[in-house]
Amino acid sequence: MFKSRANSVLRLTTPFKVLVQRFTFLALVGTALGLMVVGRADVRFVEQARIAAVDAVAPILDALSRPAATISQTVDRVQGLIALDRENTLLKQQNNRLKRWRNVALQLETENRELQKLLNFVPSSALSFISARVISDSGGAFARSMLINSGSRDGIREGQIAVTGDGLVGRVGGVGQRSSRILLITDINSRIPVVTETSQSRAILAGDNSDRPQLAHLSSVARVSVGERIVTSGHGGAFPPGLPVGQVISVAEGDIRIQPFVDMSRMEYVRAVEFGLDGFLPMARGSGGGEVKP
Repeated sequence: MFKSRANSVLRLTTPFKVLVQRFTFLALVGTALGLMVVGRADVRFVEQARIAAVDAVAPILDALSRPAATISQTVDRVQGLIALDRENTLLKQQNNRLKRWRNVALQLETENRELQKLLNFVPSSALSFISARVISDSGGAFARSMLINSGSRDGIREGQIAVTGDGLVGRVGGVGQRSSRILLITDINSRIPVVTETSQSRAILAGDNSDRPQLAHLSSVARVSVGERIVTSGHGGAFPPGLPVGQVISVAEGDIRIQPFVDMSRMEYVRAVEFGLDGFLPMARGSGGGEVKP
């Protein structure tokens, strides 16, 4: 029954819908023509009507545009954050590379400075020399010694003289194939014939494992003053004459101390110099040998 009523209503409304559809188009065309005529006749009225219509629709357009603008701003912000994160990652990588290069540059600068120091002092009587890097500053049987990264395969031999650009370091006391040990002038086993540069007084520079070795076996008439330079004398044939050793820093009764020109605690490179000397200095008393006389 309900279905038959619905069909009856549909049959009654169908002609009405067709009529409305036909006359709607005509009504719109007529309205457009009427607006054109009114616009020609009264331009001010049409303009005011347009403004009023725009004012009426503006809030709706504003409300509809706000979500779109917000979404656009959000998208731009997200894209900016992604670009910023990518740029930040690249900057971190570049910064790490620059740090590595800076460390390499500083290391090369230090090595270059140390090597330049070696060039400042070239003994005129040297036959040949080998520059080596210090790899350890203590250990072994000696209290004051250092290891260098050159050995017999590089031409190092026992007895060669170790120097830097500042002066005498010591003497090669042990040689391996890849490394060598240098006995420093401050070691208790070190005894070096020296002479005061001003008064020409002979003496023995005796190490005692301190930073300031002692000037021993001076003549009773020798007069040594603070600040006087000490150089090797060449006696005994173990060291050539004229190598700078240090200077007198204190003169007391029976105790004259020397400050070496070379800072033993800050050496990075040394030069093992071959002078062709085969002299031998016996060990000091208490170190396995007899007393040394100048």
